Amino acid sequence: MNRKELDPERSPAAAFGNRLRRMRDERGWTQDELGERMGYSGTHISAVETGRRPPTRRFARIADRVFDTGELFQKASRAVRSTALLEGFPEYVGHERRAAEIRLYEVGVVPGLLQTPEYARVLADSAVKRGAITPEQAEERVRLVAERQTSLDRDPVPLLLTVLDESCLRRPIGDRAVMDAQWNRLIEFADLPNSVFQVAPFSMGERRPFDLPVTVLTMPDRSLMSYAESSQRGHLERESSFVLPILTAYHQLQAGALSQAASVALIEELRKGAP
Repeated sequence: MNRKELDPERSPAAAFGNRLRRMRDERGWTQDELGERMGYSGTHISAVETGRRPPTRRFARIADRVFDTGELFQKASRAVRSTALLEGFPEYVGHERRAAEIRLYEVGVVPGLLQTPEYARVLADSAVKRGAITPEQAEERVRLVAERQTSLDRDPVPLLLTVLDESCLRRPIGDRAVMDAQWNRLIEFADLPNSVFQVAPFSMGERRPFDLPVTVLTMPDRSLMSYAESSQRGHLERESSFVLPILTAYHQLQAGALSQAASVALIEELRKGAP
């Protein structure tokens, strides 16, 4: 039987799942046997252990009772809920680090993989001022942006295809210096041999196939995954047959977007202050 390797450093949910599996193994219980003791199915136990399902307060409370661990699991579950990252995103990042091809579409803000540190900091600090996250969670967001960008520096280098809605370029984030540096970063990205950079202009109108950000990953074995977010959670789709229509729509988006040369020219116009 193949067991998925767990990385407790990946996220609070992964740390919770790793601890749950370790304590279950120490007692010689199967997932089904632990499930019977806790009132959950073995499948549910598996999903929590591998980070695919976050532990609820009730789940953590029962785990503490079954393992006689005081409030150990309850404290760990609070760490899972307090993270600044959307549900599903930490798991997505793990797959992103192994992808052979990454296709991004973003609306409103430059995606994390292309953000400058200053741009990322302004976004995180703004969320703190609004009361959406804590200062500690802001640090987590900024740190993750840097870690994800570092993970792209691997062999073989992944192909990174990006289509940004025009709003990503025109929406002011921070002061002019922050935007100038971010525009420069996008121009540098477009010049990389493993990148494709395009802008979806406002003039695409209803021909734009996506209303929300979306990412499509092509893994080394050519299987497909997609990731999309709502305001409250992220969804990682691992079934290639469900991802294929999204990939087709992405190709349609690219066909209607500006060419890479025209996209860079638009940024240059914005840098010069042209409307």
